[in-house]
Amino acid sequence: MQGFLKNHKFSILLLLAGIAFYWSFAYDLDRSDFIKLISLYTGLFFISFKLIQLEKNNFWFLAGVAVLFRLVFIAATPNLSQDFYRFIWDGKLILEGINPYLSVPNDFSPTFSLMQQNLIKGMGSLSAGNYTSYPPVNQLLFVISAFLGGKSILGSVIVMRFFIILAELGILYFGRKLLLKLKLPTHQIFWFILNPFIIIELTGNLHFEGVMLFFLTWSIYLLHQKKWIWSAILLGISVSVKLLPLLFLPLLWNYFSAFKKNENSASEFLNFKKLLLYYSITGCTVLISFLPFISSEFISNFSASIALWFQKFEFNASIYYMIRWIGFQLKGYNIIATAGKILPLIVILILAGLAFFRRNNSTEKLIYTMLLGVSAYFFLATTVHPWYIATPLLLSVFTKFRFALVWSFLVMLSYSAYTVNGFQENHWLIAVEYILVIGVFLVEIFKPQLLFRFSNNK
Repeated sequence: MQGFLKNHKFSILLLLAGIAFYWSFAYDLDRSDFIKLISLYTGLFFISFKLIQLEKNNFWFLAGVAVLFRLVFIAATPNLSQDFYRFIWDGKLILEGINPYLSVPNDFSPTFSLMQQNLIKGMGSLSAGNYTSYPPVNQLLFVISAFLGGKSILGSVIVMRFFIILAELGILYFGRKLLLKLKLPTHQIFWFILNPFIIIELTGNLHFEGVMLFFLTWSIYLLHQKKWIWSAILLGISVSVKLLPLLFLPLLWNYFSAFKKNENSASEFLNFKKLLLYYSITGCTVLISFLPFISSEFISNFSASIALWFQKFEFNASIYYMIRWIGFQLKGYNIIATAGKILPLIVILILAGLAFFRRNNSTEKLIYTMLLGVSAYFFLATTVHPWYIATPLLLSVFTKFRFALVWSFLVMLSYSAYTVNGFQENHWLIAVEYILVIGVFLVEIFKPQLLFRFSNNK
């Protein structure tokens, strides 16, 4: 023990500093104090990546650090997001036998219990006035958290945090196994697991991207093992946590076509049949999860809720903000209603191009294409909350691309919008974020010799 402490003295100091910084972030930070927020975050970013650099060959030390950092948040109320109030609200409704997809919180009587009134107040007017958009597996976790938390909001928060930490440890497990299969340095998984962006946004602020990405990582790992039936089931569960993995389904076209090179049968139809079966199993898994809630009213409300993200909501966008500015110059008003219909069609065309014209005939190439597809989606989106970047960040771990690492740092600039005087985005900071992120992205595509190589040092 003494020998370990002597040889890893600086790493221990970094660990202690990280715990102090995370404690301040979790229990002594107001979202409107942007200077303190970005200062703490910058310090944590340095600490995490210095630890990875120093201890990249010490898996269990880094894994232990990742757990300790997460445990700092265990009793903290999320301070950068109000979404957890809606999570608990949906869970409470289901426990009372009420379908959460058929009403908005504002529909309910103010004579509800004090806890329910506090949930409505806490989630804010935007969430309280709209239908829920969280798929059924996510709702199941809300129900368990609300049940185990009882009448305590903090109790429900702790249960949700427990689920997310377990999911992140699952990503660590299957992510490391996948890196080994792909013959990539296993310490790269810590770019995700030890990234303060992930610890703060997922564990700290209770965003269930971590659960979605656990099932997605497991699914990709099994697909690499050619266990495609279980892979399809897990992908369906991932979709039923968050809908985002639906983007990846078209990209499997050429991956399944490549199976013919490794099989006795030369039949193209056989491989196409497997692809259709994969889609069918994934679709059936999603459908089964939705069955307890399905009705015509549910379909209408859920669709309307999803459409809001494209045609009403705006936050931390890149290309869309430029289109919006052009719209104001030409039309004199916000053209989000029109742009919100066209941009998803462009994303579909990009995904189709990636599906049919890229040779996704290996797991490495498939993950690379998934990274390109989801990045294009977010570059064209009208709303990019910080926690959305968790998906490209995780996919980048299995590639040579590092722009998502840069993005995981710069996306926190978007919190400058939350000021003591209300919500007001700083478009200069958003411009800095995307000029740097898209700049690195383009360099990595067109001049791969200039890739960030610090991560590949062995």
